[in-house]
Amino acid sequence: MANIGKSITIKGDLTGEEDIQVEGTVEGRVDLPNNQFTVGAEGKVRAEIHAKSVVVIGQVHGNIVAAERLEVQATGVIHGDVKAPRLIVHEGAVLNGSIEMSKSPAPAKVTLAAASGA
Repeated sequence: MANIGKSITIKGDLTGEEDIQVEGTVEGRVDLPNNQFTVGAEGKVRAEIHAKSVVVIGQVHGNIVAAERLEVQATGVIHGDVKAPRLIVHEGAVLNGSIEMSKSPAPAKVTLAAASGA
């Protein structure tokens, strides 16, 4: 697991093929399609996040798309829309934005048949 320390600030795109924990500041875009992205207690992220799973203990300002799971711990704060098939929000967490939960990337099509009158 790669660790971005408290004194580190990254501005731009963050991509990779390993789990990352942020205790510093990240601004831009995070793309970890096969890995976990963790925002630690001291972490501050202003970014669009796309990852396999996301754990928020610190602060996120931006939208989050998690392919498998999103967890917002008690000290976690999210200001942005989230999309994940599984969502865990601990008591005390803050989540300001819309929530979309679906198992597939595209919503299932629903066909409604008109009822015939008698």
